[in-house]
Amino acid sequence: MKILVPLKRVPDPDTKIRVNADGSGLETDGVKFAINPFDAIALEEALRLRDQVGAAEILVVSIGSADCQEQLRAGLAMGADRAMLVKHDAATDSLAVAKVLAAIYRREQPQLVLMGKQAIDDDANQTGQMLAALLGIGQATFISKLAVAADGSKATCCRETDAGLETVTVALPAIITADLRLNEPRYVTALGIMKAKKKPLEETTPAELGVSAASRTRVLKLTSAPKRKAGIRVKTVDELLQKLREEARVI
Repeated sequence: MKILVPLKRVPDPDTKIRVNADGSGLETDGVKFAINPFDAIALEEALRLRDQVGAAEILVVSIGSADCQEQLRAGLAMGADRAMLVKHDAATDSLAVAKVLAAIYRREQPQLVLMGKQAIDDDANQTGQMLAALLGIGQATFISKLAVAADGSKATCCRETDAGLETVTVALPAIITADLRLNEPRYVTALGIMKAKKKPLEETTPAELGVSAASRTRVLKLTSAPKRKAGIRVKTVDELLQKLREEARVI
């Protein structure tokens, strides 16, 4: 079995995000970057599947600048077998990323694509669905539990919905996107880092893959979220109700 896992380079969830003065983008000076948490969960699930089936090749892919090598090396240190960097310095959107991943899929022919349901920097939550549509294969999104048949013919996925838990079965090959509750990613060990240095990291470009990574989405302006207003203390229930009525009239 071959498993393809895309990894996106995003600001670390614990870092402080600052917007440029002109609103054109984020300040990157002093910002720590990491693997998108949902993608790390997808990679962890791929590693667990490999342990179950006994033989599987895991390919991690990232699209972006040379800085993405850091996240690919981290993926290799976690246990992935190969890495591929699609060098592209310009901005991308979900459709452009899906087109690049579709080209890689056609070249590599994996039995399974495991990816995060969304990236924490833009929260677009579209790439997995677009990729499945471009390839014309099945998909299961937002999964919190995964089981692959012993013969690799299908995957049984549990999804959390507003109505409760939903179980779906999808024939492989398929696109599966991971939710937070799927697993807890492992930590990178010193031994894993040493092994990662010897693992192959291939570099290519969208042009070499025969696709265009041009973005069709244009960001007009970014702004910081407004500061939360200070709360108001009330002494009685009647005073609380009066304040709520006043707020309702203002709205």
